[in-house]
Amino acid sequence: MATSLNASKKRLALAILDFLSTSATDGTVAQEDAESLEIASNCIAEAFKVDASDKSAVADALGGQSLVGIYGVYEKLKGKSTASTTGASSASEARPATPATSTPTSPPVSTPTAKNDEAERLKGQGNAAMAAKDYPTAIELYTQAIAITPTNPIYLSNRAAAYSGAGRHAEAAGDAELAVAADPKYNKAWSRLGLARFALGDMKGSMEAYGAGIEAEGNGGSAAMKKGFETAKRRYEEEEAGEEDSVDLGASARGGAGSGGMPDLSGLASMLGGGGGGGAGGGMPDFSSIMNNPMMRQMAQNMMSNPDAMNDVLNNPRLRQMAEQFGSGGGQGGGGGMPDLSSLMSDPSIAEMARNFMGGQGGGSGAGDGAGR
Repeated sequence: MATSLNASKKRLALAILDFLSTSATDGTVAQEDAESLEIASNCIAEAFKVDASDKSAVADALGGQSLVGIYGVYEKLKGKSTASTTGASSASEARPATPATSTPTSPPVSTPTAKNDEAERLKGQGNAAMAAKDYPTAIELYTQAIAITPTNPIYLSNRAAAYSGAGRHAEAAGDAELAVAADPKYNKAWSRLGLARFALGDMKGSMEAYGAGIEAEGNGGSAAMKKGFETAKRRYEEEEAGEEDSVDLGASARGGAGSGGMPDLSGLASMLGGGGGGGAGGGMPDFSSIMNNPMMRQMAQNMMSNPDAMNDVLNNPRLRQMAEQFGSGGGQGGGGGMPDLSSLMSDPSIAEMARNFMGGQGGGSGAGDGAGR
């Protein structure tokens, strides 16, 4: 048994017919497929008892929008619990078709024309609140207008501006994204999206938004839009340069070229006040002279790249004793500070450890028994 079609379904059918008609002429589908769309349109019109040639009926169905724009807003909202990210009013914004509050002076809304008039009235009041910098009131009024016409890009863009004025930049970005989804040619929405992303620290996203705004405006874009783009671009380039500097500083801290990750011990020696000589003289050794020795540099590199060898060092009782004496200022040389290295290297286990660090290139004698491996 056939059921009667209500007005809402008829309006939806008209919106679909408008989409099909537009798609057949704007290049959305190939020319050879246009005839198929025409056949489909005739079938839909007949089944839903609507007349696509009735311009007033189509305008009433779309409310000044297009089915593509309406669906674009839906895609933005899909999967989100709210239309904006935070804020006391976000719960009501999640279902914009149902106003959270209504003003006492609001007249009964029953027809599409009356709804549009009421939304425009609320927008006008919101604009007045914006002029007075009363951002919370402006947000509430725009929210009520959006509840009546959820896909109106002007209302969404205006609320984005109010959110930005209130410092709620994440919500401003959310509304601006909905606005440009509803109307990609609405340049004010792109500008407000660029501003919101800039405030959120997303310089690349801000550049993209201002760039899209320049394209929407045409003729190279307005001075304000170009200034926004250049400001975001300059900040983005500064951040990129700062990251590169950080990487360079990190590399310098880890060691210079060819050091295998070892720090510049000659520089460290300078920081510590130079070298006082080892053995009986006490004090710090001359690290600059030590690390200028190719064999010592090789030993240091092998030590840092061989975890097992490092464990041997830490577990060697003779070296632990040496470290304790060095730390307490005792030393084997009798004068405090560094131990007697010649005596230390006479220990077979430490001599073997040194040869391992050298990669088998000899011990204290310097004989290259491992050369050429």
